[in-house]
Amino acid sequence: MANDLDPRFGEQGGKLTYGSYLRIPELLAQQHPASNPEAHDELLFITIHQVYELWFKLLLHELDDARDRMLDGESYRPRVRLDRCHTILKVLIEQVDVIDTMTPQDFLEFRNRLAPASGFQSVQFRELEFLSGLKDPGYLERFRGLSEDESQRLRRRLTEPSLWDGYLAAVRHAGFATETRDERVAALREIAADRQSYGQLWDLAESLVDHDQALSLWRARHVLMAERQIGTKPGTGGSAGGTYLRSRVELRCFPELWELRSLM
Repeated sequence: MANDLDPRFGEQGGKLTYGSYLRIPELLAQQHPASNPEAHDELLFITIHQVYELWFKLLLHELDDARDRMLDGESYRPRVRLDRCHTILKVLIEQVDVIDTMTPQDFLEFRNRLAPASGFQSVQFRELEFLSGLKDPGYLERFRGLSEDESQRLRRRLTEPSLWDGYLAAVRHAGFATETRDERVAALREIAADRQSYGQLWDLAESLVDHDQALSLWRARHVLMAERQIGTKPGTGGSAGGTYLRSRVELRCFPELWELRSLM
């Protein structure tokens, strides 16, 4: 009987290792503090933001799939994807606690080295906002230093369907009209009133609200972190700092789902 275990793999052969699969040496070589002599907390700052970008990549992967499946009329697996994203966003909010272990004095040791770089320039976070429905073409004009690939990605996000477009497609797949606001209100009210018949659509709508709420909570936590670190100073990228961040807290990706509460 042939041996099904390929000796080139696993601990016996060592062809694939934990480090080579995850590219750990390359990953750990990406932290390059700009301060000289190196400020102690700069490694913390770099690591936290690189971890955020990795989570953003996974969020886009999951949300793209949720959106595409809703466009195809699915309602179960998109909710599974959104629930995973909600869990990830809770991790992002809690990660701010790690940044808060850095004092304002320690941040000032290297903050001036960051300008004009800023979290405002996170292309992936802006993709998340665009995909979630907060599409603002003005960001393309305000961004500086975008590569051609980054610019194309943002422009594509502005034109492609959002999560809300996906949800409306799933609602239409269930037989509802969604062309006008009145039609959407009527559909949402019926879905909310008859969970026996439309339970999956209602649960999916609630997962979208969870996503929206988590984004708002992350923005609110980010405001407090920024004000704790720099007070009322402008951001390194030239924004109004905490004032700008606070103006983003009340944004809603799915306003009609929030308005539904007043109509039930």
